Amino acid sequence: MSYFKVLGFEKEPFSTSPDPEFFYLSKEHEIALTNALIELRLKRGLSVILGDVGTGKTTLSRKLVQELKEREDFIFHIILNPSFENESLFLAYLARNFEVPLPVSSSLNVLELRESIERFLFQKGVTEGRTVTLIVDEAQKLNEMSLECLRLLLNYETNKFKLLQLVLLGQVELHSKIMGIPNFFDRISFKYSLNPLDYKETKELIEFRIRQAGFKSRTHLFLDEAVKEIYQHSRGYPRQITMLCHRLLKQMVIKKKFVVDKYIVQEMVRDEVREGWFPKESLLQKSNY
Repeated sequence: MSYFKVLGFEKEPFSTSPDPEFFYLSKEHEIALTNALIELRLKRGLSVILGDVGTGKTTLSRKLVQELKEREDFIFHIILNPSFENESLFLAYLARNFEVPLPVSSSLNVLELRESIERFLFQKGVTEGRTVTLIVDEAQKLNEMSLECLRLLLNYETNKFKLLQLVLLGQVELHSKIMGIPNFFDRISFKYSLNPLDYKETKELIEFRIRQAGFKSRTHLFLDEAVKEIYQHSRGYPRQITMLCHRLLKQMVIKKKFVVDKYIVQEMVRDEVREGWFPKESLLQKSNY
C-alpha cells in the first residue's frame, strides 16, 4: 500500500506532475492567470510570464489549458519543448498541430507555409469568430529564429485584433533574449514575473494540497514549526516545497510519527546535505515570517 493511502489520502498529495487540480493559486499566480485570460479574450496578441526554475510556470500553463478547454470558441495548442532547427520545421509543426489545410505538395517552402497559416488564422478568427491560441512552455529555449517567426505571425491582424494569441512562459533568461529584439518586445501586451511564495503562502500551499488529496481529518500533519523549516529550506519555491513535503511524509511513516515536526525536517535536511543532495546555502537562509 502506498504511503499516502496509509495516511488517509485518496491521492498522492505532493506529486511533482503539473496537475492543475493540485495547483495552488498564490496571489501572483492568480494575477498572471487572470491577466493572461483577459489578454486572450481581448485578442491583444502577446503575453510573457517569467519565473525562476520551480516557481510554477508549467503548472500555470496547464491551468491555462484547463481554462481554455472549457471555452468552445478557443482553438489552442501548447508547445512543451520549443526547440526547432529552422523556420520551415517550426511552421510545419504549427500547421500540423493546428490542422492547417496545406497545398498538396511533397515539400512546402516557408512562404507557402506562412500563407497557409495566415489563411487558417483569418478563417478561424474572422469568419468563424474563434480565438487561435499558442502557449509555449519552457520558452527560454526559443532561439532567435523562432522568436522572429513568432513575431511575423503576430503581424497577422485585422483592424481590431490579432489573429494569433501567444502566451510565452519561460525562465528569466528569456528576458534578455526578448530585450535583444526590440520589435518583439514592443508587441508584448502583458508581461509578468513570478516570485517564490512567502511563508503564509507556503503554509496555504501545503494545506491546500493535503485537502485536495482527500485528507479529511482535522489533524494538522505539518506542525507550524515544521512549515517554518520547510519555508526556510525551500526558499518558497513551490517545486521544492512539494518535493520536501513528499519526502517528509514518507519519513513520518517510516519513523511511525503522527505529525511532521521541525526535528524530522531538520534531520532529513542534514542527512541530505551530508550526502550532497541538498544545497548547503539553503541552511543559511533567514526566515521572514
